[in-house]
Amino acid sequence: MRVDVVTAVHADYASFLPDAYRSLRDQTHPDWRWFVQFDGWDDAGVTAALAVTGALSDDRVSFAGNGESAGPAVTRNIALARTGAPYVQNLDADDELEPAALTTLLAALRAAPSAGFAAGHARDLLPGGSLRDHPLPVSPGPLPRGKLAEEWLRDPTRPPPIHPAGVLWHRELVVELGGWTALHGMEDTGLLMAASAVADGVLADAATLRYRKHPRQLSRRRETSKFAGGGAHRTLVRQRVELLSRGPAWNHR
Repeated sequence: MRVDVVTAVHADYASFLPDAYRSLRDQTHPDWRWFVQFDGWDDAGVTAALAVTGALSDDRVSFAGNGESAGPAVTRNIALARTGAPYVQNLDADDELEPAALTTLLAALRAAPSAGFAAGHARDLLPGGSLRDHPLPVSPGPLPRGKLAEEWLRDPTRPPPIHPAGVLWHRELVVELGGWTALHGMEDTGLLMAASAVADGVLADAATLRYRKHPRQLSRRRETSKFAGGGAHRTLVRQRVELLSRGPAWNHR
């Protein structure tokens, strides 16, 4: 069963793309396609980085550009529109998938008919190459509808209970929810909370994502950002969760 992997990338992250590609090339699940979407004007650095590992000559890799800077949510959604497989995996340009990630997540999702998404554990990929594990506040196994949203909304200033950047999705659920949300630094969290409000999920008891820690990391920049709308964004996510929770559960067709 094919999995389409979407990656939004801007020029500053071009140097990480070879490692992202190698993590896909080494997957134990061979049936994947990679949709790389460039956010910006001049894609020369990105195409050069992809050419280093032969990704541009790999028939499984598809590259396109926005033609302007539109931000990560818009860029991911453009990549999503280019996909056609029933399953979509997000992979941020500076992260890597564990070798068995697609195999593990696809098996978990297909074994849970009511689930709209599957995730595993994320390990920090430190500058020296070592990996650091993190305990999660939720246990492996089924994630009933609303569980993740309820856990996060107790204190939405904390990170979500599972890492939202490494989720494998039923594509139709992401499309029904409108894709990644237009929130500053919370694009994937907004989508994950909306998904939890309407659908079951599943957490695999395995590491599936290597979350790179580095000085250019956008999340580090946002910690010192003067952006004043974070509280309003969290309020919007809460209101959306409340409204979606009152409606019918997502029904996989």
